Amino acid sequence: MIRYPLASTSWDEKELAAIQKVVDSGIFTMGKEVAEFERQFADYVGSRYCVMVNSGSSANLIATAALFYTKKNALQKGDEVIVPAVSWPTTYYPLYQYGLKMKFVDIDPHTLNYDLNALRDAVTENTKMIMCVNLLGNPNDFGAIREIASEHNIILIEDNCESLGATYDNKQAGTFGVMGTYSSFFSHHISTMEGGMVVTDDEELYHVLLSLRAHGWTRNLPKFNQVCGEKSDDAFEESFRFVLPGYNVRPVEMSGAIGQEQIKKLPSFVEERRKNAELFQKLFGGHRYFDIQKEISSSSWFGFALIIKEEAPFDRGQVVKLLEQNGIDTRPIVAGNFTKNEVVQWFDHEISGDLKNANHIDRNGFFIGNHHFDISEQLHAIYKLLDGME
Repeated sequence: MIRYPLASTSWDEKELAAIQKVVDSGIFTMGKEVAEFERQFADYVGSRYCVMVNSGSSANLIATAALFYTKKNALQKGDEVIVPAVSWPTTYYPLYQYGLKMKFVDIDPHTLNYDLNALRDAVTENTKMIMCVNLLGNPNDFGAIREIASEHNIILIEDNCESLGATYDNKQAGTFGVMGTYSSFFSHHISTMEGGMVVTDDEELYHVLLSLRAHGWTRNLPKFNQVCGEKSDDAFEESFRFVLPGYNVRPVEMSGAIGQEQIKKLPSFVEERRKNAELFQKLFGGHRYFDIQKEISSSSWFGFALIIKEEAPFDRGQVVKLLEQNGIDTRPIVAGNFTKNEVVQWFDHEISGDLKNANHIDRNGFFIGNHHFDISEQLHAIYKLLDGME
């Protein structure tokens, strides 16, 4: 038995000490520890602002919501948004919940991100926004996508929940659109128990996000802000003043304190993941029965995708069974072709093209985990196991 999990803890005594510090303080709700982590995270990715929430899913929710409450170029119910056919459900659910029309577009069979020709063909005069999802650590081709968006005055937003630390042209993924979202769930590049972040350079969006995160009230806004203008100096009056239809998706102080320790380690985490990826590419690149994900610019390698070639003498079920029998965790490539799911019946949507690549991934693709430490022994063992299949 190889015993190779999908993910592993990245905590040590520093994270435990951070938790104890919060326990000793007696203040557990969102406060100074969260604020400090937001500052550090914004510095790391190179954005002006960061808003931490309780999950990457909530990050997508308030990012989508914020675009409805800006004073200029706000989205409206029924606006068309292009989405990739392969992603996680909470990429799509906020768009549904805000009444946006989703147009599903095929992915590239090698990068697993947008098929750029399919994306260009899908854009119409009705397209208001492109949702970019950087899949399994791999950034999209933002040179091409920003060109498409700028030609048609289209809003660009990034779901970067799987790709913290990835870069395109030396710029952090998640910072190419008006907003980018991240996740700090256990299996992701950093872990804060649960957690998510939204980054932006736009001050108005930042202020809207601050209000939406906590009930739509004014309490967390600066005195002069772009949501309600000027706040009263009467703290009692402002304590329960509600200006937007918001949520309660605040993180807890423990998550902020843990995040400060994790962000210090993130560069080394990403470096180790990339070292592991070099070996993975060497072993499986050009394999007779498996294709692997093609890196765009510099991936942070969330996991390792393997796509069974049509000519292989076995199917995915046989491969997954063999791996599981040997203690190796596997998963589908995110959610495969999401349009196959029954939940799509509730969406206002259309499908652009035939999604042939998403269907191929859905039938033949799976991924195994990557980790923040040396896994060369495990990768060699997995290669030996799969290379022996006939």
